[in-house]
Amino acid sequence: MDRETYRQIEAYMLECMQDSAHDKDHVYRVLYGAMSIARDETVEDMDVLIAACLLHDIARAEQMADPRVCHAQAGALKAYEFLLRMGWPEAKASHVRECIRTHRFRKGEPPCSIEAKILYDADKLDVVGAIGLARTLCYNGAMNEPIYSTAPDGTILDGSGEEPDSFCREYRFKLEKVYDRFLTPAGAALASSRRQAAEDFYRAVLDEVRGTLAQGSDVLRSAIEE
Repeated sequence: MDRETYRQIEAYMLECMQDSAHDKDHVYRVLYGAMSIARDETVEDMDVLIAACLLHDIARAEQMADPRVCHAQAGALKAYEFLLRMGWPEAKASHVRECIRTHRFRKGEPPCSIEAKILYDADKLDVVGAIGLARTLCYNGAMNEPIYSTAPDGTILDGSGEEPDSFCREYRFKLEKVYDRFLTPAGAALASSRRQAAEDFYRAVLDEVRGTLAQGSDVLRSAIEE
């Protein structure tokens, strides 16, 4: 990819990014992660991979405005139309579209091409480890969701049960389960190297708030007159 083409695609991406948890820096981390994974894979079209990484989240604003919109599907179409306007061949623009459409793979059609698999893994790398937890807390704050929830008796919940949305619940229901979902060996290895940092942080949060509750509640009870 020549530098001018890169700058045009980058400029379009920058126009679209608004979400603090899915901002331009997230896009760059996904791009750099993809480049790291690509060193150990046989990439058929590096232009497609770079464009797909830069444009994979350009429809986040549409999804935020209307939760019924899937940003992967909407972004795939936006990217396809933008690349055609730039003069890209239809086949290459379609390849980028498919990479973006499947980067949010949950069930159904998985990423098929090596470029799509690398984008998927690179995006998931930004969900794991310390950066994944930082982004989750950022998103929780934007959604007015707490760090943890408490039971009616005041017990600090760990996020593993049926409880309101919180950072701890997101960790237990999503983040700690991501590590076995990578599609490339390099992506899985990078994710594994980040796992301990995330586990330690989650456990430290629970230990600190539960410790504060245990110590402070005893003092408070003795300070309040019956």
